[in-house]
Amino acid sequence: MSEKIIKAGVIGWPVEHSLSPIIHQHWLKENNINGSYEAIPVRPEELGDKLKDLAKKGYAGVNVTIPHKEKVLEYLDKPDDSVKIIGAANTLEFFNGEIIGSNTDWIGFEESLKRNGNWQTTKAKIVVIGAGGAARAAAKALLTPLLMYQATEIVLLNRTIEKAQKIKEDLSAWFGHAKNIKIEKWENRNLALKDAHVLVNTTSLGMIGQPELDIDLAELPKNALVYDLVYNPMETGLLKKAKARGNQILNGLDMLIYQAVPGFYKWFGKEPEITPELRLLLTTELEKQCQ
Repeated sequence: MSEKIIKAGVIGWPVEHSLSPIIHQHWLKENNINGSYEAIPVRPEELGDKLKDLAKKGYAGVNVTIPHKEKVLEYLDKPDDSVKIIGAANTLEFFNGEIIGSNTDWIGFEESLKRNGNWQTTKAKIVVIGAGGAARAAAKALLTPLLMYQATEIVLLNRTIEKAQKIKEDLSAWFGHAKNIKIEKWENRNLALKDAHVLVNTTSLGMIGQPELDIDLAELPKNALVYDLVYNPMETGLLKKAKARGNQILNGLDMLIYQAVPGFYKWFGKEPEITPELRLLLTTELEKQCQ
């Protein structure tokens, strides 16, 4: 009798350029698991029906990408605390007729920052640009007491100041030390970089097809880390500008890889290893997409 195939995938619209299948298919092969992971295009109006269909077809679960991360909350039977805090889900399990939702983006952010941050961790001022789901995930990671470091000051910069204020209000309900979050006006963004240890761009600005982020790095210390969550292209205009002045830089590829680890473990029961071979596969694909 043949071993049952464990099925998973990523849903989005569009989804054909997702790197998640490369990551999970590599791990399936490396761990000799009889499983599959595919990109599944799902139109926004089909989301609820498609989730039921995938569960019925025996899928163990799926990743969720743009534009479904927030809309999918309507269909969750059991959202975990990460979903409630961030207000979005990117990892689903289909178990005993229920849809269990979690958000692993904050884990991806935390792990990538811990492994790449060459900066003082005891009194860290971190400037976060944006006020969407990625900004919420970053703020949650920076406020989580289990981290090896604790941000003493998080500065949120966003064109719409009300959205940044909403993040602070929502996180204050979960973290008493959310008072560490400060809101700065967009027009003061350049001066807000003074004395920062880390600058994080959580917006899509700088991504292929998007305008570059309009910010002057003159006030940013040259020993600060500049972290752009965009990974396509691998060096955005922001990162090129930071690199030219001597800052350490980091793109969003590590966050993408590390956020995938918990989902793979949930569905396939193995802790995957992050290897140079995997990074090479991903960078090769990104170079193709940028041509």
